[in-house]
Amino acid sequence: MSQPHIHILPEQIYPFDARGIAKRFRHAAIFGALDALNSGETMRFVNDHDPLPLLNQLEQRYGNALSIQYVRRDSEQIVIDFVRR
Repeated sequence: MSQPHIHILPEQIYPFDARGIAKRFRHAAIFGALDALNSGETMRFVNDHDPLPLLNQLEQRYGNALSIQYVRRDSEQIVIDFVRR
C-alpha cells in the first residue's frame, strides 16, 4: 500500500527536473506537481530551455496563486522557483 505524500515544512523546496520527462507528458506532470503544493511551498523547476509558453499557461491557470521567480537563466540551464501562495 502506498503512503500519501506528507508535506513536512512550508518552506520546503521540491525539485522538478523537466529534462527527464517525455515532452508529451511535461505540462501535465508540471500542473500535477504544482496542484500538489500547499501554500508557501516551492517547486524548483529545471529545464534546458526557457519555457515561455508554459509560463503563460501557468499565469492563466493560477493567476496570483503562483509566484514565478527565475533562479538561473542562461544558455546552459533554466531554473525557476514556483511558489504557491
